[in-house]
Amino acid sequence: MSTTLSELQEWDEKILKWVEYYKLNCYPQEFEICDHHEMLGYMAYSGMPSRYSHWSYGKGFERQKMMYDYGVSGLPYEMVINSDPCLAYLMRDNSLLLQILTIAHVYGHNDFFKNNFTFTSGFPAKYSLETFKNHSSRVDSYIEDPSIGIERVEETLDHAHSLQFQCRRNLAIRKRSPQEQYQRAMDQAAPSNDPYANIHPKQIYTQPEIDRFPLEPEEDILSFIAQYNPYLPEWKRDLIRIVETEAKYFIPQMETKIMNEGWASYWHYKIMNSLELPQGLHMEFMVAHHQVLRPHPGGLNPYHLGFLIWHDIEKRWNEKAGLKDVPADAVDTPGRKKIFEVRESDRDSSFLRRFLTRELMEEAHLFQHEKRGKERVITKVATEEDWEEIKAILIKQVGAGSLPIIKITDADFGKNRTLYLVHEHDGRDLQLQYAEATLRHIQALWERDVVLETSVNGKRSLLKMSKDSMKVEKVE
Repeated sequence: MSTTLSELQEWDEKILKWVEYYKLNCYPQEFEICDHHEMLGYMAYSGMPSRYSHWSYGKGFERQKMMYDYGVSGLPYEMVINSDPCLAYLMRDNSLLLQILTIAHVYGHNDFFKNNFTFTSGFPAKYSLETFKNHSSRVDSYIEDPSIGIERVEETLDHAHSLQFQCRRNLAIRKRSPQEQYQRAMDQAAPSNDPYANIHPKQIYTQPEIDRFPLEPEEDILSFIAQYNPYLPEWKRDLIRIVETEAKYFIPQMETKIMNEGWASYWHYKIMNSLELPQGLHMEFMVAHHQVLRPHPGGLNPYHLGFLIWHDIEKRWNEKAGLKDVPADAVDTPGRKKIFEVRESDRDSSFLRRFLTRELMEEAHLFQHEKRGKERVITKVATEEDWEEIKAILIKQVGAGSLPIIKITDADFGKNRTLYLVHEHDGRDLQLQYAEATLRHIQALWERDVVLETSVNGKRSLLKMSKDSMKVEKVE
């Protein structure tokens, strides 16, 4: 039996009272009811109601639809967009309990979007839907232009998509403007041979001979190419900037997956238990809640780990203040104040570094495993000797940490506009087949040769992309 709109509105009002009681700070919330076919479409568009045309979205839709039709995978209980007002989707065929649970969960995400620094310092939520719709119109105009056409548009988007997350992961760090970079280079330049140089250094420093560009290593590869490749036609430059802009919408979600899902799960659990559900609904809630939070064998469930850490932070800070038996509906406790503070200031890497304890790792059954032949073998568990090493490995892999950091250090290498990049090696060698594909995409957009400095098997090496082949050269 499907749930009526009036029932959903009634439960939303009840939930909203508890949202306000617990002092969650949310954007205005809107819900859209959809069927499974519409949900598959939103999934293909990463939740957005409108997105520019590209073959990869159609492929994603067909793949999800096939897996759903054959029962290989289901559909998410909820999907929520970082926008102002915040938009979330409710599946029409969900039971009443799942709708109530989803609404409560969504308000947790909403609060996180509005207050966490990775979101507030990145893509403006007020313009999310409008921006994606505008991008769709612009891409369609290039596709329909007979002088450009769909093949050239999709080829450019293919290159840009492959590089979209080769960018800053912490958008709160402000980049220096070119003028500021130049001034810094001047300040760091060697002084002249004037014997009075130490008296008035600002006045008698010689003009630095700057022979490199960019002046500081550049991590935003797409942004750099769009700005400094003078041979790009404006339509191609615009496509690159569209992809780069949309990546900034998704970076905060990648960087806070454990925190965000754990926070939403913490609050749906708190709100659902405050609603005094009828017994039948309460039993269904407990089953659904444990399905969401159950550990994933051989993998990491961000809902589960985040939920554990948020509860542990609250508990530990209450105990530090001498509070042990805290009422379920308490609000202004030291533990509650602490989790609201952390919700604003952290992303997954710092969240795990600061608050993932050995006890929590044991409770979550975290371990290290490696591939040996055709099997995967557990090599370390969270013992007193190894838990910090396992934690460090986990931190490297969360968010965009699994992606290598590559920076442009010289765009005029050898005075022929060869692009020189440096890989920040962290103990993990690049997989050469992926490195070659990445350099091929960069070369296609930069339209000149590309060189990448990295370490291969412990030796400094240059990966040189010239025309259609990559060469690996060891550097003595």
